[in-house]
Amino acid sequence: MTFTQIIDFETERIDDVRELMRGYEVRMSTEGRTGGPGGRTLLRDRANPNRYLAVVEFESYEAAMANSRATETNELAQGLAALMTRPPVYTDCDVLDRQSAG
Repeated sequence: MTFTQIIDFETERIDDVRELMRGYEVRMSTEGRTGGPGGRTLLRDRANPNRYLAVVEFESYEAAMANSRATETNELAQGLAALMTRPPVYTDCDVLDRQSAG
């Protein structure tokens, strides 16, 4: 079953957050890592422009947990925490249904 994690966070340094996330993704792909995120969407809250939601998709819960134990993921989490104005809130979700437009 597809697994999605939603990370709710606040920052005043979103460009730095995005750069850190892109660097992590490049590093993971060039090192040939498998089981990492299958996709990521970054959303900004219109009512609170310093609040963001990162929606990260994995092929399974097990793949997500293996990814969370990776050294690179821990380094990313530490770097992101330094850029946030409050601790992130994580919501773990099983994807039950998905529909694309068109």
